[in-house]
Amino acid sequence: MVKLVSISLMVVLTLLQTPIPLFSSEASDENRILVVLEKMESAFKTVEDYTCEVEQIFYQDGMEDQRYRFKFHFKRDKKIRVDFSHPYPSLTIFFEEGDKEATVLPFRFLPAMKFRFSIDNPMIKTVAGQRIDQTDMAYFIEFISKNVKKVKQREEEFYEDGERIRFVLWAKDYIEEKNPEKYGITISKKNWFPIHIERYNLGGNRIEATDIKNYTVNTHLENKLFHP
Repeated sequence: MVKLVSISLMVVLTLLQTPIPLFSSEASDENRILVVLEKMESAFKTVEDYTCEVEQIFYQDGMEDQRYRFKFHFKRDKKIRVDFSHPYPSLTIFFEEGDKEATVLPFRFLPAMKFRFSIDNPMIKTVAGQRIDQTDMAYFIEFISKNVKKVKQREEEFYEDGERIRFVLWAKDYIEEKNPEKYGITISKKNWFPIHIERYNLGGNRIEATDIKNYTVNTHLENKLFHP
């Protein structure tokens, strides 16, 4: 009897230590992505503010063309601040939801020198044409939601380990929602935020790659941080 109890206990302990997969192997990519999306949406509902460090690389004919590094700040009601470190080490851009213009501070050490530009002005868009109001987590989550539900997912590519999930999303382009494109998206299971995004055209050519790291969440960012 003692031996039987010991064996049963070992079986229970083994089962408890065995990781339970988040997804069934039978699940379709659409369903798997929807599960991830639900976790992202649930996690973001608890977020009042966050910051992260971003490196964005843009490609031309398959070769690296331009590289940017910046620190991104976000506060509820879509307050955004972007502090560049490369190639513009003193440039900051400010934006608030509902505004059709953004404030640009070319030199952070000269706060009196600031300019207002339309968010559609190419001067303050990314190389790929992305506007400042298309850069926050809420917009990204909505982008995934719309496309996984409306766009046919063309191939099976979904990978999960203990720390992250990577999947391919076929979508209408992130900027104008016109052209079909492919996105390789890596999500951290620590906070359900994206940590790597790659964007490809239909020809399979990489358009851009984004690395995101050093997230801080709910640190009570002050409103004055978002006012130049």
